[in-house]
Amino acid sequence: MEIEKKIEDFIKAMNFPILNKQIITEKSIKKIECEGDHVQIDLQLGFYAETIIEEFKNILLDGLKDFTKNKININISTKVQSHKVQTGVETLPNVKNIIAIASGKGGVGKSTVTANLALALSAEGATVGILDADIYGPSQPTMFGINQKPSSSDGKTMDPLKAHNIQIMSIGFLVDQETPMVWRGPMVTSTLEQLLRETKWNNLDYLLIDLPPGTGDIQLTLAQKIPVTGAIIVTTPQDISLLDARRGLKMFEKVNVPILGIIENMAIHICSKCNNEEHIFGKDGGARMGKDYNVDLLGSLPLDIKIREDLDNGKPTVVNDHNSPITNIFSEVAMKMAAKVADYSEDHTSKFPKIVIEKNT
Repeated sequence: MEIEKKIEDFIKAMNFPILNKQIITEKSIKKIECEGDHVQIDLQLGFYAETIIEEFKNILLDGLKDFTKNKININISTKVQSHKVQTGVETLPNVKNIIAIASGKGGVGKSTVTANLALALSAEGATVGILDADIYGPSQPTMFGINQKPSSSDGKTMDPLKAHNIQIMSIGFLVDQETPMVWRGPMVTSTLEQLLRETKWNNLDYLLIDLPPGTGDIQLTLAQKIPVTGAIIVTTPQDISLLDARRGLKMFEKVNVPILGIIENMAIHICSKCNNEEHIFGKDGGARMGKDYNVDLLGSLPLDIKIREDLDNGKPTVVNDHNSPITNIFSEVAMKMAAKVADYSEDHTSKFPKIVIEKNT
């Protein structure tokens, strides 16, 4: 038992790659068994990290050699749980966690971030969907190169369209791309709820909602009626953008939706001709905002022509160039976000029995 306790303490003390923090808890350790000349260790993570799981396993194996000469086998599995949402909001079947991607200001690259973040989560092993909630200006159909209408396998709900292993639903699939949506607020919010609840999502670990900019009807509807696990704020380092991003962050705080972090887009421009680096929209704005509100800066992305070109061609950078620096940044952001979600309290409402009161006849 003494050796098993030493192994347990060592594993708990190890930092996880990229996250650079301890993530293995007593709950994560499913088995530490020493029998004869063999040691079996079973661990379970609350988020997918397939691109670095072998690296973490090798780090553990190297360190554990100091404790025992026996053969060590480490098995690491993953189980993403559903987590708590706003009180009184009905959860969605087949969707474990809904993540709102928001910005106070338009033009900061929020839809770009949503598309690539979804693909980065998928590359780690998660099952991911996107709801394009920008009713007036949907862009996900173009970014994923989809030009068709959804079908219905059951005659009651819409099947999400799929590209690059991501399940997607957008008003852009249902109307002509050039048709303006001249709708008032109530009609827009009703459509958003329909798109969300009448889509037959297939066992999603994460559903990312690409919100329109601002803090209007759609954002309030999402905060009050849609079960949101957490929100991510996208901004540029520019002071004007940060002012609007702060308003968006405060809105989510007021309706008790946790902020998972900030993503700073267009943080630096590297000239394709001379490699000169310029902070066109300012410097360290996202970091300052994070410090002011005690919120993590999940990552900073460059202003790069390749990101725009890839999206216009319907193949976001994360799938078009697996080894690019941009893909690596999105991978880190995805892992940090997923790890934050895993730390939240789990939702146990589905495990409670339903109480039915029957009237005696």
